[in-house]
Amino acid sequence: MIGVPWRRAVAAPYKHFADREALLASLALKGYQEQRRRYRTALAAHTAPAEQLAAFAVAYVRFAAEERALFDITFLAGLDKSRHPELAQAGRALHDDLMPVTSEIAAEPDEAFELLVQVAAAAHGLALFQQQDMLPVPWNTCSSVEEQAARAARALAGRHAH
Repeated sequence: MIGVPWRRAVAAPYKHFADREALLASLALKGYQEQRRRYRTALAAHTAPAEQLAAFAVAYVRFAAEERALFDITFLAGLDKSRHPELAQAGRALHDDLMPVTSEIAAEPDEAFELLVQVAAAAHGLALFQQQDMLPVPWNTCSSVEEQAARAARALAGRHAH
């Protein structure tokens, strides 16, 4: 080990975690918690359900842009949620926070859940499109992607309004 200080540095994180997946799961949980903090703040800034969904979508794509490493670990690391139930629980928190909002728009629980999935999927897709430079240059800015996410959420809410 003498003369090879990088070996200790590379192994240092594993001192606190059983393996690589445990380390990634810990970071993913931090990502879920930070994202939830952000979108709960966004929801609280509005009273109209469609605007709350738009604010959630903006917060989602903003988190992906500002915290790319956490976003990637949280959503793209392929972590097994059966081995890390705390991640599954953190994911369910999204459902628990947004179902009351979507239920104000769509009367039937299945339709409210469908709206939640559609808004989250649109925000997630737009976040990935921006990260991967899949949108043409004038539309691949943070502000443009945020506006697109908000418009998509409002449009989806409008299609489900009872």
